[in-house]
Amino acid sequence: MHGYTNTKDDYTARLRRIEGQVRGLQRMIAEDKYCIDILTQVSATTRALQSVALGLLEDHLTHCVTHAAAEGGPVADEKIREASAAIARLVRS
Repeated sequence: MHGYTNTKDDYTARLRRIEGQVRGLQRMIAEDKYCIDILTQVSATTRALQSVALGLLEDHLTHCVTHAAAEGGPVADEKIREASAAIARLVRS
């Protein structure tokens, strides 16, 4: 079981909304909308994806990493390395 299992439906709904935002961006480009309006929507879509990522990261830390830390040993070390790498990827994006 993953940390997001209990909120899977919420994440799925959020990702479907983001998918709709991306389709809206495609439509805006096809309809030659104003550049700044498109960029505003790109920014909103990016923030929405970042919000999903942060939620998943929080779920991972509070579930997977916490359980692994309680076990200790190499499993805990690996989960902490994974979380650190995920955080680094999010910071760079």
